[in-house]
Amino acid sequence: MKKRFLFSAAMIFTGLCLIALGCDGGSSSSSSSSSSSSGCNGGSSSSSSSSSSGGTIPNAKFVGNITHQGQIPSDFAQYWDQITCENEGKWASVEATRDVMNWSGIDRAYNYAKQRGIPYKQHAFVWGAQYPSWMDRLSASEQKAEVEEWIRLYGERYPDTAMIDVVNEPDHKRPGWYTAIGGTGASGHDWVIWSFEKARQYCPKAKLILNDYNVLRWDTDKYIAIANKVKARGLLDGVGCQAHGLESQAFSELQANFNKIKAIGVPIYISEYDVNIADDNQQRQILSQQFPLFYESSQVVGITFWGYIYGQTWVANSGLIRNGQHRPAMTWLIDYLATH
Repeated sequence: MKKRFLFSAAMIFTGLCLIALGCDGGSSSSSSSSSSSSGCNGGSSSSSSSSSSGGTIPNAKFVGNITHQGQIPSDFAQYWDQITCENEGKWASVEATRDVMNWSGIDRAYNYAKQRGIPYKQHAFVWGAQYPSWMDRLSASEQKAEVEEWIRLYGERYPDTAMIDVVNEPDHKRPGWYTAIGGTGASGHDWVIWSFEKARQYCPKAKLILNDYNVLRWDTDKYIAIANKVKARGLLDGVGCQAHGLESQAFSELQANFNKIKAIGVPIYISEYDVNIADDNQQRQILSQQFPLFYESSQVVGITFWGYIYGQTWVANSGLIRNGQHRPAMTWLIDYLATH
């Protein structure tokens, strides 16, 4: 959201030319904004005439978002300067049938990012959910080969990917075939390390991230232990802190856990942020307290909200634009980013 509401700083940095434009390829969902509530860029979407790649992470922090129902809303560039696929980048979406690849969803978001000179983040490579069901019927050797092939094919097609959630939710949702790619091994998480090794081999330009939930709330120390194992191998470029379910957390506890994460000593990505509150003023209050904690940390590279159109987010009340109108939290965010 930041430099697309705010705009001028990022646009000066990237030297992009701005034009009013819909999403890539003309395929987008309807806009959620109205003429009475525009962003700080005057309500126009933006497009890059630059040849910079989707692998370029701007010096300024990004504030991004995800695709919605497989499409890119027509007002996306008005608010956000980084993009992630909500579901289209997951292995089950790409290869539901063995050796039949459907790259269309990633193509859409990746090309959109490249055209606008904003970073694309791949979510995710290895995860114990939303992987192809046919994997469960293969031998261990076949499973290992298929995971490596998935990572290799991705790297060949999208060489300029900026960031990748290499392993998602390692202990919370470990894949049933984790033993085929190293199992626990000597480190206790050899399968995670193997996944990062393959990602480094086939996606050498991308920032490699370990992504998980409960990182900022309940399972902080367990997550840090895994992250440090990957870091010790020189494979960890950043940590992804999913930021769901923080609405009822004491702010002092959030601060303390965030400080623990910073002590890992690598860049931080707030990867899936939302504030699932029905009351407008309460949502604004929570966002206005939590967001600066993340945004004003020098270790945070960027923040990705997990949806913004009310009624199209994975939880009922996290949307920031409802019936074409900015909720108070969205208005606060625009105003905050205009001065930071």
